Amino acid sequence: MRNGMHTDTERCVRAVQSKDARFDGWFFTAVLTTRIYCRPSCPVVPPKPENMTFHPSAAACQQAGFRACKRCRPDTSPGSPEWNQRADLVARAMRLIGDGVVDREGVPGLARRLGYSTRQTERQLLAELGAGPLALARAQRAQTARLLIETTPLPMTEIAFAAGFSSIRTFNDTVREVFALSPSELRERLPRKRAAAVARANRGATAGGVAGAGTGGRTGAGTTAPAVLCLRLPFRAPLNPDNLFGHLAATAVPGVEEWRDGAYRRTLRLPYGHGIVALTPHADHIGCRLTLSDLRDLTVAISRCRRMLDLDADPVAVDDQLRTDPLLAPLVDKAPGRRVPRTVDEAEFALRAVLGQQVSTAAARTHAARLVIAHGEPVEDAEGGLTHLFPSPDALAALDPDSLAMPRTRRTTFTTLVRQLAGGTLHLGVESDWEQARARLLDLPGFGPWTVDVIAMRALGDPDAFLPTDLGVRRAAQELGLPSTPAALTARAAAWRPWRAYAVQYLWATDSHPINFLPV
Repeated sequence: MRNGMHTDTERCVRAVQSKDARFDGWFFTAVLTTRIYCRPSCPVVPPKPENMTFHPSAAACQQAGFRACKRCRPDTSPGSPEWNQRADLVARAMRLIGDGVVDREGVPGLARRLGYSTRQTERQLLAELGAGPLALARAQRAQTARLLIETTPLPMTEIAFAAGFSSIRTFNDTVREVFALSPSELRERLPRKRAAAVARANRGATAGGVAGAGTGGRTGAGTTAPAVLCLRLPFRAPLNPDNLFGHLAATAVPGVEEWRDGAYRRTLRLPYGHGIVALTPHADHIGCRLTLSDLRDLTVAISRCRRMLDLDADPVAVDDQLRTDPLLAPLVDKAPGRRVPRTVDEAEFALRAVLGQQVSTAAARTHAARLVIAHGEPVEDAEGGLTHLFPSPDALAALDPDSLAMPRTRRTTFTTLVRQLAGGTLHLGVESDWEQARARLLDLPGFGPWTVDVIAMRALGDPDAFLPTDLGVRRAAQELGLPSTPAALTARAAAWRPWRAYAVQYLWATDSHPINFLPV
């Protein structure tokens, strides 16, 4: 791990001088002479080492009085991998801030979800990141505002509230302070082609029908057409899309998910409304087309999509560690950059994991589709075949167990999980402590190590979750000459830590199952 890397001045200077994009998001370079801050890969001539200082977050740079570089746009860097590979207070807090909790519930709400006092939460964030939760949330709001200013024709008033600002004045002051430009000046700096595209989208929306890119939406003052935004989600290279999109497409629940025209599409349950996202893999980014019933959900939707696709991972660190095993090295060299396919809704995934116990992928999809039709919330999709949100635990709480076409013991497992989730006795979210969540799940009837660890890996995001009893993992291990019994394989896999969840992806990829191939 590179925790606290910003304190290693010599290493940071080398990364900046070599313009190494692998370190974007790990730290930020503040230039004393120009009072701007950059990502390590900034294309401008690197400043002299004595003029550089290094900070762990964009918020820390802003608090120190630096403004964002207009060339490298450090506010659009991939997020730090730290927050997705740790389960301590700071990492859990950062995942919650990314999910918009401070904007919706304030710092007391953040602390309450973490189980700590407000003072403890603020102190630990300040110590590690150089900024407290309010400053970190403010930096995120500024990034969202810039995104809306540059990619949509929305009026500035709507942008301010959609980005989470409480007033137009705060919006204007923050944008000026962070970017050294007013909101209007930011929009005026758009290249002609992009400005023309935004104008065309605006004209299309005015003509009626489905809103054009970046138009419509609801910000609390009323209802209009859904907002449609086209974005680019950055990632650290390399990224192998085969197993990532292959897994999501092969296990897609009809009505909730689909693969269409080269994109994975799904419905999203969001804090203020619902959405539909289409995610398309490209060589240097993920294309993201979001349709939102309420623009205030933009930041949360982006955060959840990034998390589902594991876009903030550090593939170089992962692959370097796995290559130390001579039997895994050929798999990594053949197709580096595999990610762990995750989820946008932890509770949904846990329910689907139980539905998939000891049945085929097709059978699991059938079980889930029946639940969606019977209990899911309908949505409209003008561009494809999505029809529902996956039913929430509350919607399933009154479910008749006899309506589930599965063995009695699995019905008991499913309905017990539903009750625990709906009643708040069990909570699975970005703030979950991984070990505590594991222990709580193991206490439930019908939950064994495989179910618990697949939830830990794909829902909770534990990068070290391992599945030694999984049939596909054991088959791949045997073919490679690795130990195939769970105990012996677990012992061998100790050398792969803390990236065993990624090792599972490489082992799974030796099979010809559809989850390992990008759909055509």
